Amino acid sequence: MWVTGSKSALLLGLACSSAVAQDVITTDSYFYGDSPPVYPSPSGNGAGDWSSAYQKAEDFVSQLTQEEKVSLTTGVTANNGCSGHIQAISRLDFPGMCLADAGNGVRGTDYVNSWASGVHVGASWNRDLALQRGKYLGTEFRAKGVNAMLGPVVGPTGRVATSGRNWEGFSSDPYLTGALAFQTVQGVQSEGVVACTKHYIGNEQETNRNPKANDQGQTVESVSSNIDDKTLHEQYLWPFQDAVLAGSASIMCAYNRVNNSYSCQNSKLLNGLLKTELGFQGYVVTDWGAQHGGIAAANAGLDVVMPDSSLWGSNLTDAIANGTMEASRLDDMITRLMASWYYLDQASTIPSPGVGMPVDSRAPHQTVVARNSSENLILLQAAIEGHVLVKNENNTLPLKAPKLLSIFGYDANGDGQSSEQLIFDASTVAYLNETLYVGGGSGANSPAYLDTPFAAMQRQAYKDGTSLLWDFSSQNPTINANSDACLVFVNAYASEGWDRPGLSDDYSDTLITNVANTCKNTIVVIHNAGIRLVGNWIDNDNIKAVIFAHLPGQDVGGPLVDILYGKVNPSGKLPYTVAKNESDYGSLLSPSQPEGQFAIFPQSDFTEGVYVDYKYFDNNTITPQYPFGYGLSYTTFNYSDLSVSTSNESYSAYPANATIVPGGNPHLFDNLATVSVTVQNTGSVYGQEVAQLYLGIPNGPVRQLRGFEKVSIDPSQTKTAQFNLTRRDLSVWDTTAQQWLLQEGTYNVYVGSSSRDLPLTSTLSF
Repeated sequence: MWVTGSKSALLLGLACSSAVAQDVITTDSYFYGDSPPVYPSPSGNGAGDWSSAYQKAEDFVSQLTQEEKVSLTTGVTANNGCSGHIQAISRLDFPGMCLADAGNGVRGTDYVNSWASGVHVGASWNRDLALQRGKYLGTEFRAKGVNAMLGPVVGPTGRVATSGRNWEGFSSDPYLTGALAFQTVQGVQSEGVVACTKHYIGNEQETNRNPKANDQGQTVESVSSNIDDKTLHEQYLWPFQDAVLAGSASIMCAYNRVNNSYSCQNSKLLNGLLKTELGFQGYVVTDWGAQHGGIAAANAGLDVVMPDSSLWGSNLTDAIANGTMEASRLDDMITRLMASWYYLDQASTIPSPGVGMPVDSRAPHQTVVARNSSENLILLQAAIEGHVLVKNENNTLPLKAPKLLSIFGYDANGDGQSSEQLIFDASTVAYLNETLYVGGGSGANSPAYLDTPFAAMQRQAYKDGTSLLWDFSSQNPTINANSDACLVFVNAYASEGWDRPGLSDDYSDTLITNVANTCKNTIVVIHNAGIRLVGNWIDNDNIKAVIFAHLPGQDVGGPLVDILYGKVNPSGKLPYTVAKNESDYGSLLSPSQPEGQFAIFPQSDFTEGVYVDYKYFDNNTITPQYPFGYGLSYTTFNYSDLSVSTSNESYSAYPANATIVPGGNPHLFDNLATVSVTVQNTGSVYGQEVAQLYLGIPNGPVRQLRGFEKVSIDPSQTKTAQFNLTRRDLSVWDTTAQQWLLQEGTYNVYVGSSSRDLPLTSTLSF
């Protein structure tokens, strides 16, 4: 909350969300925080490597008329396939800008690839892969004439286990999410395309994400994510900080409220944290339809509205004339927008916005091919590395030229082109008669083809002389007793616009159980858009292997078969915690609902603080089914030789008056300590291992991720994994000093293969 006031003032302020409404809070203990509002909105200053872009942008803005300036603040519904469009200024040779979904592949057009989704990349734990994936995403968006890719997603961060958009983000951990977002932003923008990192901030549920009318005709406002200052910095702002550090040229503000002020007009979030503390130089754009304030939103730091705005337009000119808005604020809004265009040299890289984005790709249109054979290796590798093997009894996998395989389950086949025909039951949602390769909503993407598991199994059967039997429709199929193995394919669907009703579903669980009760060698493959529980059947003696196959994009079958047959070694690790029971997630299972006196002003209190996902399980001594960071391999690894050293950097508080660059105070990223460990492949096949470093920081969780490295090792060989710890990695946000501060006392250092398998320990102190 950002302005003091009474609870009645809060209700009045929200009910009158108008062009002049300001941030409103209450001093009641029900809410968190005491941060003041932050005005005026700081002008971009060309910090870091933005100097040249700002000089060009300021020169451009100086030549604009007032009407032209106003026109650039408001996007328009595109007359092409772009999600939104910034209007051209032809007399100054500015062609406009095309903004388009999604963060995992161009949406709604042709001649593009469907890439692995965020959660799949998160499960890879591979920085280099994230960078290369980002680069090739950039080449496809650029070829299609898209100036800004609406991604990557770093919010939601997975606070709510059933949240409908968790699959678009990388992980439930801010460190892992931030590291992969950093690489993605750098990759996308290396190709001249803006990475619009979203959704800022606290956008952790779909339920009540937008205002709506209730049965009494009252307007129910968007849910308010009530987050204290410490939690905001350590959990939710962290990955956005990494994106800004990487140079993200745009940030999308979210639908929800934060501490009872809409995210897109919250001066503390936009002016205070993003533009001042983090030194953000790009432009803030609304999620589509997320503008609820007019001049107040502009003064609070909003730069661009999408897709249209009835609150801005000539109102901006009137506000400048009557003194409720400074002319310099309007200039800064446009300067930030144009600086992003110059920063990425889009006059050269994207001269024809929307050229490859037809309104209807089925109607005659100009052919613009964005796919390129040079990206095929990364496309496939991204699909492969997001698979996580969580069970493999008696070395059931890899398969070795079986004589007879039986294949069951609605997810094994299907072209992905039908309408979203879903099975709804008491628990959750399954995608009926389709192979799930991506989730739903604006994060969906457009496949060039769909390689289903069954198609790939047929190709392999042809090579091996294997006979296949299949039944994709029955919940209780007949099992051939001679089957060498039975593969069961199910999925767990999720989409923008609604939260999942649960983390398992009765239909799929019954199907798996029915097969396993008869087939003594059952292998389960789940394409899951988020956490999927397995407790209803995992202890069945006949279930020998389980793979979380996540959302690999268009290459579903080939990479999976390569893993099933040992052509590649699985290397994915869970980017979230899989519980034994839904109740284990406690209040973090389901979205908050409107209730009581706040029925029209829904509240979601983040009382758990930073104790989300594995930190919540650790803090409450709950044993998970599969812990965060867990994943099996066809080989084995041994950890040894843990070494911890500190640098000669000053350990005192970093200079508070340091020049802020994109990402914040540069001293936050000074390396203060180094941890290294030797990893040996003690098995018989080549494999990749994700070495993970967790710190027990004084006055913090018992452990939290602060380093990871994916190493590739031949049999009997060793590799050294090294983790550099920055000042931010080692610090806690101090709400009094308003700084990241190192802590006095002993830091516990843990290294191993998951958050619950950490054989090596040491300490360091300051």
